[in-house]
Amino acid sequence: MQSRTRKILTAIGLMSGTSMDGIDIALLNTDGERVVERGPKGIRAYPLAFRKELERALNDARQISEREERPGILAEIEAKLTDLHAEAVHAFIAENEFVAADIDLIGFHGQTVLHRPELRLTVQLGDGPGLAHATKIPVIYDMRANDMRHGGQGAPLVPVYHGALAAGLPSELMELPVAFVNIGGIANITWVGRDGRVIAFDTGPGNALIDQWVQAAAGIPFDDNGMIAAEGTLLSEMLARYMDNPFFRQSIPKSLDRDDFLPPSLSEASLEDGARTLARVTAEAIYRALHHLPGPPRLWVVTGGGRRNSRIVSDLSELANNRDGASVMLAEAVGLDGDAMEAEAWAYLAVRSFSELPLTFPETTGCKKPITGGILARP
Repeated sequence: MQSRTRKILTAIGLMSGTSMDGIDIALLNTDGERVVERGPKGIRAYPLAFRKELERALNDARQISEREERPGILAEIEAKLTDLHAEAVHAFIAENEFVAADIDLIGFHGQTVLHRPELRLTVQLGDGPGLAHATKIPVIYDMRANDMRHGGQGAPLVPVYHGALAAGLPSELMELPVAFVNIGGIANITWVGRDGRVIAFDTGPGNALIDQWVQAAAGIPFDDNGMIAAEGTLLSEMLARYMDNPFFRQSIPKSLDRDDFLPPSLSEASLEDGARTLARVTAEAIYRALHHLPGPPRLWVVTGGGRRNSRIVSDLSELANNRDGASVMLAEAVGLDGDAMEAEAWAYLAVRSFSELPLTFPETTGCKKPITGGILARP
């Protein structure tokens, strides 16, 4: 395998993660180290009926005590989910005029339904061998488990890719340290220092609380561009209660399950005030990451779906600029793609796994030593 370490491979990354929306898909040409050539990307939404089944599956997942268990409807959902990912790959290849033989690897994340690092338990639904059989492409899957076996939290895994991206930022922005903030269902940060040192961890809730709140309060799946929050008033007592969560007092490394924070009850706030306050919770939680870092970043690069919530971004900008004089920029402003970055990362990680390079490190997940991971399924 070592002879292939520096070979540039073409990989497709598939990311669904903690999001319930669908599949992000991206192509990358990479050696799993410094060569990163970004290709086409796309999004394939889950059918509404399947999203509702996934929500039911999250309840069944709470019964899991061993990773292989699939209580309730989980086995059925896993099969459907794998089929949806295969359809996404076929459509992506056809739309971009590739054939399966053009693709060396697929990095398959699967759908996270349970993440309990304190129990060394993480479950991502998805049948890697089934996807390899359906697509006729080798698949690297289950990339979190080996980290946990070596004392890590199993998350976050994207930081090694963030480190490679930081090295390629435009020269006028190379005023390290820099922080990449990914706001998905859960938010996480990667801090990259002047010497290339990388520190990473989950910061707290991302979009999940806001999505759950507006869905329960108004039947709306998400707060588009933070427009609901923009009409609301910050509820200081609710904010203080969330920020008093024991998670914020934990030392790093640390990672979250989407159920570690729950939305307020409907009697506690209006739709708008709840959305406004939860957006501030996300921003405050991200900014509090500074307590665990060697120093404040000069640049915050915001990625993920949460960058579209203007209230979260403006709150983070206010905190970082007023207190540290730092800049907060969306991924697109520095030449990156905030929607595709996690899928790109899973392609990058697949190549690293195939080449037996480390995916995680003591300062990203808390593993005892730099460790690789993932399982290779051939067609």
